[in-house]
Amino acid sequence: MTGHVVEVTEDSFQRNVIEESANRLVLVDFWAPWCGPCRALTPIIEKLSEEFGGRFLLAKVNSDDNPSIAAEFGVRGIPNVKAFSDGKLIDEFTGALPEGMVRQFIERLLPSAAEQQRRAAMQAYGSGQAAQAIALLDEAQALEPDNEVIRIDRAEVLITLDRSEEAAALLEELPPLAAMDPRVEHLRAQLTFAGSKSTAENASALEARVSNNPADLDARLALAKAYVAANKYEPALQHLMEITRVDRKFGDDAGRKTMLAVFELLGNDHPLTSQYRKLLAAALN
Repeated sequence: MTGHVVEVTEDSFQRNVIEESANRLVLVDFWAPWCGPCRALTPIIEKLSEEFGGRFLLAKVNSDDNPSIAAEFGVRGIPNVKAFSDGKLIDEFTGALPEGMVRQFIERLLPSAAEQQRRAAMQAYGSGQAAQAIALLDEAQALEPDNEVIRIDRAEVLITLDRSEEAAALLEELPPLAAMDPRVEHLRAQLTFAGSKSTAENASALEARVSNNPADLDARLALAKAYVAANKYEPALQHLMEITRVDRKFGDDAGRKTMLAVFELLGNDHPLTSQYRKLLAAALN
């Protein structure tokens, strides 16, 4: 086996295929020693793996030795080649195809230059190098100006860099279907609290204002946002709940709308989301 070809078992499939496919295309070759067509296809794919110099990983699975993997992915005949990207099965073919057709299959699935730049950018971002990520995303956007995924990635990094107005403008420019992406909703929720980091430093002053005048809903809302910025979600939700109970019309229903933004940040499975959704529903009825 070379550096671009690995033998995969049930124990290593998650690591070598699912996780590795976040970094590059992974082709999984389901084969068996008794399979004649497999012996014809294998040298073709191995040759191409070397020719493409690591742009994809060839993961070989002996279907006789690893029947549970074959069953999980519905392998009914071999050779069967399945392509994975970002942890998902994206394409496949069955049978021993000639080299030209296998090459076309691979070339069609390999990421574009813009996609490679995007992935490099998000790796840099994941390593805490947000400024470098923006530079790489700018290059990727220049190659594919209409790529919505690049634009969403760029908005996420801009929020981290406290460039909220630019991020908001990017999200506003997305077409309707892209704007419905759950990730976009999450970024919009982040933007709701983007200006609250500096306020968080003055939380004690806001706490004093609310203590002296519980009816000061402006202070209460600012304090709630400051708590969110400091990851203090429960006291934030308590204040937002109080705003909603006292005055639904305040700030164009700011209490309820801000609570929904907090729910989006926390996710549906968070216990605070479940608890305060019920409290909010009771308050509105």
